[in-house]
Amino acid sequence: MSETSPFTHLTDRGEAHMVDITAKTPTVRQARARGFVECSPKIMAALRDDSVPKGDALAVARIAGIQASKRTPELLPLAHPIAVHYCALDLSLTEDGVEIRSTVRTADRTGIEMEALTAVTVAALTIIDMVKGIDKLVAIRECYVEEKSGGRSGTWTRPSA
Repeated sequence: MSETSPFTHLTDRGEAHMVDITAKTPTVRQARARGFVECSPKIMAALRDDSVPKGDALAVARIAGIQASKRTPELLPLAHPIAVHYCALDLSLTEDGVEIRSTVRTADRTGIEMEALTAVTVAALTIIDMVKGIDKLVAIRECYVEEKSGGRSGTWTRPSA
């Protein structure tokens, strides 16, 4: 980190770099993220009666999200490779879409929020891939961290809207 810059991922010359976390002590950390895929009534009917032509969209999305959480540093250039010790995705059908929630845990040197967001985002993209043949207007409406715990900054919970 630069002595003159408040930005941890910038050098004194303003260049992006990976922060050195070698000296940090591993701690148990958890993050929960949420996303929503907006779907038409036609898509929702297909999801409810298991008639999506590509197969079980929710099962495929769940596995894709778990797999993606473990590959976060391959997608985000400054993310540290950390061990994902637990990843769960809950996908729920609502009236107008699919709600996706992830919980990701580690015992490592840095936070796991990006892994939780990656799990939700890739699960959402997978749902779109599975149902886009039914209706191309399917869309990711939101994705955000709901809460995180562990590490130096402790516990944080998103304020209620």
